[in-house]
Amino acid sequence: MARWEPGARERLVASAVDLFTENGYDATTVAQIAERAGVTRSTFFRHFTDKREVLVAGQETLSRLLAEGITGAPTDATPLEAVAAGLTRAADEMGPMNRELGPRLRAAVAASAELQERDALKSVGLAAAMRTALMDRGVPEPIAHLAAELGVLAFKRGYATWSEAARDGDEGLAPHALAALNDLRTAAAFLG
Repeated sequence: MARWEPGARERLVASAVDLFTENGYDATTVAQIAERAGVTRSTFFRHFTDKREVLVAGQETLSRLLAEGITGAPTDATPLEAVAAGLTRAADEMGPMNRELGPRLRAAVAASAELQERDALKSVGLAAAMRTALMDRGVPEPIAHLAAELGVLAFKRGYATWSEAARDGDEGLAPHALAALNDLRTAAAFLG
């Protein structure tokens, strides 16, 4: 077993998602994840506290990127324009591994109530990061809250379409997330 090969965290995530999809979340052990990733159990625990935490690998980074994009938006940007800047900033960091894991990760989450709960908590955390960044820009709380929730929904919808789209081009996640945000903005106009 290779103990110090680079990319252990990424291999652990990919292995866990594959095993969750193949065997189910409950039937998958940390030892199986580590073995499939080619690392030791102690290496797994250097990266994650438990197997459920694999699902939120990168959540802190994603929250930071979304907030950075919102903070860096032009001062005259509307709340949704600032959210679009956050989505773009985060999307620019998503690579081929993120795209490949999307469908498998959704399947694993759909099959496990525990993973659905953890995924919902991840969404709450992402929305909180965006809401705080918007409020720091002077956006009132109710508007910041709504814009952040739309941002999370746009990110998730954009990620789903991006990860399931044909791989014949180099189009990144950003156009998909921004299109989803525009669709949501249009839909919100019909709320009354």
